[in-house]
Formats: sequence, C-alpha cells, structure tokens
Amino acid sequence: MNTAPDHRAKFLALLAAAVTDRTLVKLTLGKPRGADGSLQNLFVRPVALKSGPHLAFVWRHATRDVTKNFPPAAALAQLEPLIGRDFLDAHLFTPTQSAQLECQPDGAARLRVRQVPVASAPPPANSTHDRPKSHLVAADAPWLRALGITNDRGRPREGMADKFSQIQNFAELLSHLLVEAEFPASQTLHIVDMGAGKGYLTFALADLLGRRARVDGIEARPELVALCNRIARENGFSNLAFAAGTIADAPLEKLDVLIALHACDTATDDALAKGVAAGAKLLVVAPCCQKELRAQLIAPPVLAAALRHGIFQERTAEFVTDALRALLLEWAGYRTKVFEFISTEHTAKNLMIAGIRSQPPDDDAAARVRDFAAFYGIKKQALAGHLRFPW
Repeated sequence: MNTAPDHRAKFLALLAAAVTDRTLVKLTLGKPRGADGSLQNLFVRPVALKSGPHLAFVWRHATRDVTKNFPPAAALAQLEPLIGRDFLDAHLFTPTQSAQLECQPDGAARLRVRQVPVASAPPPANSTHDRPKSHLVAADAPWLRALGITNDRGRPREGMADKFSQIQNFAELLSHLLVEAEFPASQTLHIVDMGAGKGYLTFALADLLGRRARVDGIEARPELVALCNRIARENGFSNLAFAAGTIADAPLEKLDVLIALHACDTATDDALAKGVAAGAKLLVVAPCCQKELRAQLIAPPVLAAALRHGIFQERTAEFVTDALRALLLEWAGYRTKVFEFISTEHTAKNLMIAGIRSQPPDDDAAARVRDFAAFYGIKKQALAGHLRFPW
C-alpha cells in the first residue's frame, strides 16, 4: 500500500487553516501551465471590505493585472483546483511559518514548511480599506513623502503615480525572488543596489525587509547620496546606507543580492560581473540603452532584408544583448528568468533579468553561448569579458 504523504493535501489544509484563522499574509501561485501564455502568477491576499472579510485575487499577466475578490469559502473553492494543477508552485505565508509546495506535471509533489522567527516574520497584510489591491510598501510611509512620491494624505503626487506603481511592483517581485532563492529565514541579507539614483527602490527594499537585511545603495552623484542618507537617518533606517561611487569602480565585499536597475549600456554588465565575483546568490537587473553590440551585429542571411531597417536593427541588438547576458549567467551557474516587471504603460524600460545561483558552471551552456553569438556575428561582449568566458 502506498503510504507516501499527500503533500498537496497537507498544503491545502495549511491554507484552509490560515484563511479560517485569519492568519494568512499572502499566497503566491507560480509556474502556470494553462493555455494563456501571458499569465505569470496569481497573488492572493486578505482584504476587509464593507461586506466582510474577502480574499483579493490578482492574476498577473505580462502586460496587465486582473483583480477579483471572493469571500473566504468561495476563495478556497476557487484555489483548490488551481494549486498543483494549473499552477505547479505555491507559496503560503503566515506570521509564524512559510510553506512551499512544488509539483511536477506527473503529479509528484514536495512540501517544505519553515517556521519564521518573530524578527523575520512578514508584516500582516494591510487589509483595512475597501480596495482590491493592498501594498507591501505602505502608501503613507514617511520616506515616500520625503522623496516626493506621495503627499500628506498618502496619495501619489501629480506625475508620480507610475513611480509609485513601480515601487509596489518591485517590492512584490523581490519578495518572491527572495523566496525562490531559498535564503534561510534566520539569515541577515546583504543587498547592494548599484546605481541607486534617488533611492526609490533602495528605500523600498529596506522598508520591506527591515531587520532581515542590510541594504547599501551605490550612486555616482554625491548630492543624491547626501539626500538619501539624510532621509534614511530622519526616518529611522538603521539598515540602510548610501555611498558615492560608480558601478565599475565600487569595491564589493561578499554579498547576497545585487540589484542594478536601468544601468546604461555596459554598466549592466559591470554590475552583473560585480555580483558574480562577490558571490551573490540573487542578481536582479533591468538593462537600459543596449548599444554595445549594435556595431558588431551581422545579420544572418535570413534576417538581412529586415535588419536593413534601423528600428529592427535596434530592437534586435537589444534582444541579442539581453539574451546573451542570460546565457552567460547560465554558464556561470545561475538559473535565469527574463520578464517584464512592470507594464509598458508605466515605462518602456521594463525588461528584467533575474539570476539565482543554483549549480556549478555549465560546459553545455558555453556551447549555447558560442552558437548564439556566432549566429549574430558577435565576437566580444562586456559581461563575457568580465567573466573570462572562453570564446
């Protein structure tokens, strides 16, 4: 007789208990395998509506979000057929534990349950408003107001709604990537944000993780460094500091997470190389202005007629640059994913590359890098040079 535990049933029981006891912080479903190729994740959070407690479902697609609210019993009925079937990964969070269910298409499943120390426990969801979407970063956070994002009422200032949305999406995204990277709950993370700018997302990380992380922002402009350090002090951020420096020149000690958003052209490669050299387990970059390879690009015969047009050549150069970066990270031992981290209606610079160190360097990946580069006539590239890739 098969006595193997039914991990999926145990996970569903944990979820039902969290919903019934009102201890649910959030539920994330990933690895969709349905017919809709644009669907990326389903996020579920408790919200308090005028009609009583509900669960807010947010289906995140590549370019849009779809939100619906369900009473607790109806929500559990909706989730039961999705978990382990339409979505192969599920992450459940309460103030005292986290549970991860990993399923395979053949029905095999693995459940991991971890107790969360009090100091590392996620904050309870903000569910006191009659609105479908809650925020990981509180809209009335004083630092948002100090940086000019929100007004005294906790509403985005004129012209800052897109930036506010980007901050919230980034916080949500990083919280899930940290879970995927499987950092121990008791570990204090060292996170470095290269090219931090005015620090919007650097502050968001420090706010999101609290005592669980030490966050450093590196920025070339001394006036922004001084501004951000002052705001950090005035708002009690003992875990956050900014320093002057460039991505290329900043010395990095051992770290856990490296972030570089909208670093121009090969500065993204400099940041990735710094992260790899410092042993970062998680790399998160949003490339910008991919110019390096355009001059090298040799159109394969089948593409030559199309790439006579400048706009196609520019977009192809962007694709080749970022695809080559992802392949190089895989060769260096990282599991990569490339996706849009915010809708194009907010910013056109919305492509993100995330790498999670998970394996030794892959010799087969070297052949994939060479074949891809040769197809487009690429003979050198900044990240490849930094990593000493054997062309």
